[in-house]
Amino acid sequence: MPTALVTGGSSGIGYAFATELARRGYDLVLVARDPQRLGSAARAVRNKFGVQVHELSADLSDHDDIARVEQVLADRPIDLLVNDAGFAAHDDLLDDDWSGQVRALDLMCLAVLVLSGAAAREMVKRGSGEIINISSMNSLIPADNYAAIKAWVNSYTEGLAARLDGTGVRANVTITAWVKTEFHAAAGLDRPRIPDWVWVPVKSVVRLALADVRRGKVRSVPTLRWRFAAWVLQHGPLALPRRVSHWVQSEHDNNRIGGPDEPRPEDV
Repeated sequence: MPTALVTGGSSGIGYAFATELARRGYDLVLVARDPQRLGSAARAVRNKFGVQVHELSADLSDHDDIARVEQVLADRPIDLLVNDAGFAAHDDLLDDDWSGQVRALDLMCLAVLVLSGAAAREMVKRGSGEIINISSMNSLIPADNYAAIKAWVNSYTEGLAARLDGTGVRANVTITAWVKTEFHAAAGLDRPRIPDWVWVPVKSVVRLALADVRRGKVRSVPTLRWRFAAWVLQHGPLALPRRVSHWVQSEHDNNRIGGPDEPRPEDV
């Protein structure tokens, strides 16, 4: 029976990956920071699908915890890695408290780099395996550090896919748009005031990512409307991404609802 390791697997997109993979017969290693939420998610998946679910509580902004998960990838055959853990790192770029920016870089860049590399090394030895890294439409606009981080995820994953060419191992970056999860609330943000048709069903994100990585497609954007939007942002007028960036930043400024001083890692 194949095994998948999913970071951010206790809620949101990560949990959607967990349930879909369990439905397809995968055993799971679920990684998340909050042990209570993780335990609840793992029990729900076990009870519904009857697969084995190993719980690994880890804060992937902590270097020691990254190393613990890296060791699991080295010791246990993992057929599919999903790097989903993250949080909405929309701190002001001029803020003199840069601790949140560092946490974001560790969680969404360093952890992705280390865990993808660890998984890929073992997969190459076996001649098969799949890696999915979750990105965001923010990666296509010059908004803030979160946008820059997700742009790095895009570039890194495409480089990894090129490095793995011919090995039997495939890598995919899935660029999500607005998906209804706990993501905004965890960051202390209201959901953006946009029409319902703009939101993407979380199952669409998961199923497209799994289908695309299986057929060797390196970059995925769920739904035709968001694929068109991504194309326009990349190939349209140079001023357009900046205009979108101004709108996104104003939404962040206007919709903050308060919350914990330290944002909780959630699903991107």
